[in-house]
Amino acid sequence: QVQLVESGGGLVQAGGSLRLSCAASGRTFSTYGMGWFRQAPGKEREFVSAISRYGRYTNYADSVKGRFTISRDNAKNTVYLQMNTLKPEDTAIYYCAASSSVAPMSGYEYSYWGQGTQVTVSS
Repeated sequence: QVQLVESGGGLVQAGGSLRLSCAASGRTFSTYGMGWFRQAPGKEREFVSAISRYGRYTNYADSVKGRFTISRDNAKNTVYLQMNTLKPEDTAIYYCAASSSVAPMSGYEYSYWGQGTQVTVSS
């Protein structure tokens, strides 16, 4: 089993940057594909980005391509989401998740989820 804890959220002005971190417990972190999802108030959860076990493959939602970068450090059991040029529409709770698949975009392929971290972008 994997426990995930997100951090790094906060309040930032439009155009600013944040880096989210997701720390995982256990010794099997490198066996999981990792993903980031977000959910805004009144909206469904949506895929943001995913990365394969050793970082060879990444996926991004069209809405964040060119602005967000996912990475991971298996020695630290941590996955990151660097978010640049933030927009008010990026405001949401951001969740990280672990999957036995490579870098899936569907939330149904993720078995473990963190509690989330709030990101608020002011205009």
